[in-house]
Amino acid sequence: MSEQLHPNVVKVTAAAAAAGLSIETRKFPEGTKTALDAANAIGVTLGQIVKSLIFAVDGEVVLALVSGSNQLDEKKLALAAGGNMCARVDADIVRQATGFAIGGVPPFGHATQLRVFVDPDLLQYDEVWAAAGTWNDNFGADPNDIVRVAGGVVTDLKRM
Repeated sequence: MSEQLHPNVVKVTAAAAAAGLSIETRKFPEGTKTALDAANAIGVTLGQIVKSLIFAVDGEVVLALVSGSNQLDEKKLALAAGGNMCARVDADIVRQATGFAIGGVPPFGHATQLRVFVDPDLLQYDEVWAAAGTWNDNFGADPNDIVRVAGGVVTDLKRM
C-alpha cells in the first residue's frame, strides 16, 4: 500500500494479528464517524456496523459493541457488568481508556484492558464492519472473530 497508515490503524492491525486475526483496513475519506455514515460509505446495512460505545458502570469504564441498527439499553449494560449505575463518559475518558477518539474507537487494541459486552444481533451477519482507530478507517471481519479478539461477553444490550 503506497499510502502510509495512521499510527492508530497500525495499532489496531497489530492487536488483531497478535490474537491471530488478519484484518484489512480500508479508508473512507467521506468519513464513518456515525453508524449511518459508515453503512453508507462502506455499502452495507446499518446492522452490520459495530458501534463501540464507552460507558462507566459504577465507575468502571467498559465497552459495549452494539449493532448499528440498535440502541444501547444502559440498564442492561449495567446488569451485564454486575453493577447498578451506567453513565456516559466524556471524550477525554474515552481517549484515556482506549487511546482512541470518539468515532474511531475499535473493538480491541485499547490502551487499557476493558471488559467488553457484545450485542448478539451482530452475530447474525457473516461480516460486520468496525472502526480501525480513526473516524475514516474501518475493517470488515467475522463477528465471532471480533468477539474472540475483544474478549467480549455476548449478552442482550438492545433497548426495546
